[in-house]
Amino acid sequence: MGFIVGIDGPAGSGKGTVTKKVANELGLINIDTGITYRCVALEVLNQNVSLEDTDKIIEIARNIKIDIDNTPNGDIVYLNGKDVTKDIRSKEVTKIVSPVSSIKEVRYSMVDMQRKLAEGKDIIMEGRDICTYVFPNADVKIYLDASIEERAKRRYKENQEKNIDMTYEEVYENIKKRDENDKAKEIGALKIASDSIVVDTTSLSIDEVVEKIINIIKQNLK
Repeated sequence: MGFIVGIDGPAGSGKGTVTKKVANELGLINIDTGITYRCVALEVLNQNVSLEDTDKIIEIARNIKIDIDNTPNGDIVYLNGKDVTKDIRSKEVTKIVSPVSSIKEVRYSMVDMQRKLAEGKDIIMEGRDICTYVFPNADVKIYLDASIEERAKRRYKENQEKNIDMTYEEVYENIKKRDENDKAKEIGALKIASDSIVVDTTSLSIDEVVEKIINIIKQNLK
């Protein structure tokens, strides 16, 4: 197994942006685990499957094909061969991704996929349960956090830049519900690993967070 950096944290804490920048700086392969769950949620919508039909959702998770192409301009996500990079960030997907990812069998399938994506590589992986469940033996464990107001502000701005139509109030409520749901999950719940280094990003710029994390990683590379 290669060198593994795990970054956990709630929605809007800056994990995605920071992880990409750190990956570019240190030459690590970036794997965004949230993408895999969003792909399952999108396919649930594509097939018009009810959230109550867990058997069908489990079947989707076991059979879909997800490819992630890491490029200098960001990840390009393919679901069953189709570019869904923007589709997986839609309001509709965002509303159902948490309950979909709460299904145990869906998590088992996606964690298997995430581990396979990381085999033998030097990677940095971000999500909710990387350091506690996906890679409990990661070489470096970091937990990014920020106030819910700051996280909602960031996600709202990000959505505007991507032309995703959601009000600030919708984003705030979505993040609040997401936090509650993620912390209550039976498997892979959002929590801080006992040996994770906590970095509060509320009053830090992206560059300051990136610098802080790079320093933490370099200390563990020695």
